[in-house]
Amino acid sequence: MKEVVYFFDKLEDKTRIALSHQPIIYALVGGIGIVLFWKGVWETAALFPLLNDVGSIVLGLFILLMSGLLVSFFIGDEIILSGVNREKKLAEKTEMEVRAEEHIDRRILERLDKIEKELELQEKI
Repeated sequence: MKEVVYFFDKLEDKTRIALSHQPIIYALVGGIGIVLFWKGVWETAALFPLLNDVGSIVLGLFILLMSGLLVSFFIGDEIILSGVNREKKLAEKTEMEVRAEEHIDRRILERLDKIEKELELQEKI
């Protein structure tokens, strides 16, 4: 089982890296996958009479609310945070802007590591 999980994990990494350079094709592949997945869920749910009409809405809302996915799925954390911070969405940023942010993040982490080491030294004294 571990080999199967490892294989698909590596396959997913390679596919994501390859598709990330072609966002329109990535969106199409992802859209098709999502539609086919939900088509299967829809057709499976149709086999259960309780899941018709209002029953499916009530059960779906209950599951989404209990799992905390209602807001994050329909709106998304990044969209909420980018709106609060008045930032561009990731899809609107250029590759250069993303790389600049990564560089800033790395510098911040380096500074935090340095501060942490200094605090450890002070604690020993």
